[in-house]
Amino acid sequence: MPVYADLLLNFLSRIEIIVLINMEQEKTDLTDSIRTLLVKVDIVFHVLAALLLLVACGFIIFYAFANILSPSRASMIALVNDVLLALIVLELLWTVIRFLKKQKFSLGPFLAIGIIAAVRRILLIEAQTSLMDHTPVEKLYEMGLGAGVIIVLMAAYYLSVKAQQYEQ
Repeated sequence: MPVYADLLLNFLSRIEIIVLINMEQEKTDLTDSIRTLLVKVDIVFHVLAALLLLVACGFIIFYAFANILSPSRASMIALVNDVLLALIVLELLWTVIRFLKKQKFSLGPFLAIGIIAAVRRILLIEAQTSLMDHTPVEKLYEMGLGAGVIIVLMAAYYLSVKAQQYEQ
């Protein structure tokens, strides 16, 4: 009787292993299909983001041209501000396009966005304070901080380029 019990236990354990393997395969298939669905949804959202960035850039450029039609000091400041904002949006758009083309991730565009944004802020502060009789100290600190951010981002960009050259 013990021999039959051992054979029965051996047989049942093999059936259990086969069932577990089949369940694991079904889990893997389900995981793969969910992963595929999530990748497709991610691509749809990136395409939608690219289209919205393109529309936003179009509006920014439209308002920039509207500032050219009524030339004044304030409109020229707004023009420079709008052009720099359009550059930021275009950098974001190119980053999304690189993702959709499945190209390698690059840190450069994000550093460029940071540099452009810091320059834009400094120019905006300078334009605002140029109309004042007395420049508040806080504005000077903010401009100095912006300059510091630009220096740090430029150093990071330099290191990023050197690291890419070192990899190749």
